Amino acid sequence: MDSNIDFKNIWKQQTSHKPDLDALLGKLKKFRNQNLRRLIFANIGLIATSLLILFIWYRYQPEMITTKIGIVLVVLGMVIFLLAYNKMFMVFYKIDQTQSNNEYLQSLYVVKSKQKFMQTTILNLYFVMLFLGICLYMYEYTSRMPLSSGILAYALTSVWIAFNWFYLRPRTIKKQQGKLDELINKFEEINNQLKES
Repeated sequence: MDSNIDFKNIWKQQTSHKPDLDALLGKLKKFRNQNLRRLIFANIGLIATSLLILFIWYRYQPEMITTKIGIVLVVLGMVIFLLAYNKMFMVFYKIDQTQSNNEYLQSLYVVKSKQKFMQTTILNLYFVMLFLGICLYMYEYTSRMPLSSGILAYALTSVWIAFNWFYLRPRTIKKQQGKLDELINKFEEINNQLKES
């Protein structure tokens, strides 16, 4: 009778942890797949945009050096962003169902570190290069406009970039960090439970 009670307690403990781990692995898989998709779409979008910009340069042959420098800055900003972003591909790709809890946790720490670098250094550099590049590119065309139209064009461009910088960027970063922190906290909790048992 006593051995039955012990067996039931052990069984309850096992079944109580297993669904949590399965649900967590499901969340991890979803997180991984979302980030891989985001990475692929970023590559397609930024490569297509860069090719379009280079085609416009070739097709319309801008006259001023500022326009050419602007194009180079914008394309270079996109290339730097993609090179840094694509380094995360292998980190996400290596996360699979065969790893131990500790390996999952270590992979998530690597993702967090690389994500922080992307969200600060690389994204800042990208926005600065994009803003300067667009401003230089626009100069040739706005200089031919009436002053008020040129000022309006620069004002609208600045507002659009400011909206992305001050509103969309922080929201995206907060959302990404929230999902990652939730996964890390749950894997840390499971690792601590395993150490205690």
